[in-house]
Amino acid sequence: MRKQPFDGDLTDHAAPACGQLHAPFTSGEYVDDIGPRVVASPPPHDYRCAYRVALDYRVAERQVTATPPRCRRWHRGWTIGWIVVKIERGEAFAVSLGVVLVVAAFVVPHLGLSTVTPLIRSTPQQIHDFADTAPIFGWWKAHVGWGSIAAIAIGFSAVLWGPSLALRLPWRALTLVTWATSCGWAFSLAMIDGWRVGFAGRLAARHEYLRQVPTITDIPAMLRTFSARILDFQPHSWITHVSGHPPGALLTFVWLDRVGLGGGAWAGLFCLLVGSGAATAVIVAVRAVSDEPTARMAAPFVALAPTAIWIAVSADAYFAGVAAWGIALLALAASRSVRWPIPAAAGAGLLLGWAIFLNYGLVLMGLPALAVLIAVRSRRAALTAMAAALPMAVAVAVAFAVSGFWWFDGYTLVRQRYWQGIAMNRPFQYWSWANLAAVACAIGLGSVAGLGRVFDIAAIRRRSGLHLLVLGAMAAILCADLSMLSKAETERIWLPFMVWLTAAPALLPPSSHRWWLAANVVGALAINHFILTNW
Repeated sequence: MRKQPFDGDLTDHAAPACGQLHAPFTSGEYVDDIGPRVVASPPPHDYRCAYRVALDYRVAERQVTATPPRCRRWHRGWTIGWIVVKIERGEAFAVSLGVVLVVAAFVVPHLGLSTVTPLIRSTPQQIHDFADTAPIFGWWKAHVGWGSIAAIAIGFSAVLWGPSLALRLPWRALTLVTWATSCGWAFSLAMIDGWRVGFAGRLAARHEYLRQVPTITDIPAMLRTFSARILDFQPHSWITHVSGHPPGALLTFVWLDRVGLGGGAWAGLFCLLVGSGAATAVIVAVRAVSDEPTARMAAPFVALAPTAIWIAVSADAYFAGVAAWGIALLALAASRSVRWPIPAAAGAGLLLGWAIFLNYGLVLMGLPALAVLIAVRSRRAALTAMAAALPMAVAVAVAFAVSGFWWFDGYTLVRQRYWQGIAMNRPFQYWSWANLAAVACAIGLGSVAGLGRVFDIAAIRRRSGLHLLVLGAMAAILCADLSMLSKAETERIWLPFMVWLTAAPALLPPSSHRWWLAANVVGALAINHFILTNW
């Protein structure tokens, strides 16, 4: 049965009452962003207190929207050509706050303030080396590379066709396309800086893991003595990044070297593939705890997120991929979205257990994990998934303890090592809020707008999966910020948390998706072309 086409008169179409959702179509014709289509499933347009109908492509462009008088919300319309983009109060506030925060973070370092500044007690050379483009770690340098053309092409194509393809592709194909797009986008952004500077040489720098790999000749001995070498100013101290993380990170690169994949190029490729896989993990988790239409709307934003700048290439991209797939498997198990939920939960426990031995801060991934367990409808399924995951995570910790490394000893020593370095000269008065400006740069303006819709009390009360996941990630970021152990470089360090924020634009009206996606793409291209990032 085909739905009757809309005749252009809104008066004969009953609007839903405030707080009600659109009744789903079972079949029929509807108009999305690319014109009329015949479908056998509901269009993924889930509106509250508003509904949209359109006759053809021309009307769809004008975004005819009917809002019942008793559920009118404050909004501002941005007219761009023939398109009217509706901005509601929440997202307008979020975008305004994000812009002000970013502008302030870039301007304040040049005001000559004594404590509200990126670095204190430092020479001009040190300020140039460590805070030239604060809050982003890098140096001002307008440049282009052969990756520029590819990055612009991928971004332009994704803005034009990404949202519509995300609705049309079969689900399995969409997960692979999301992964491939994220990988290609990240690699092309890295190639703007060139092969050596932008990719192959990143993990071979003097403070990175690969410099330590040749010194590891006995892995069991390395694990037994790992904690003793964390503190600085001793003959055999670990280099900066090795000392600042549990041994799992160093072990990974040692194992790669052992199987013949040594060097910066192989390490970079490994981090790129695992890190870009986080995009697929995010939409898989969103589908499990929310619904497939929401996951499909999130896919273009997750794949084209500005976080890709630091996915290629940093070890934190690897950490983000591991943690993201741990959360995704937990979501699949707790929602009973897979045939074998117990093995999926066990896999989630292994990955999340391994994650905390890659980065001490990833213990905060417990907050998104808790959000997943709260979001699923069946308490029994959630408890069963948790019961299967926890023993596997504990098994990872026991294996390291038996090998000679105790996580809590390492964490205690890392706190001391942190204050032995440049952290002493990075004042919390600036970085406490500039860290959040770095997050805004890394997730893009579209994601910032989406965050404005996360604080929906009604959605939280009905345990909306995407809302809870994003709130869990935001809580993790807030805890990390208040710990004072992440001052600067958070555009890289917080990748495991930020990848979840990139799904927030799925909460925005579909009619605005291309514009917010374009804002994210332009922002990423601007950062990568005007700042030579350290990662």
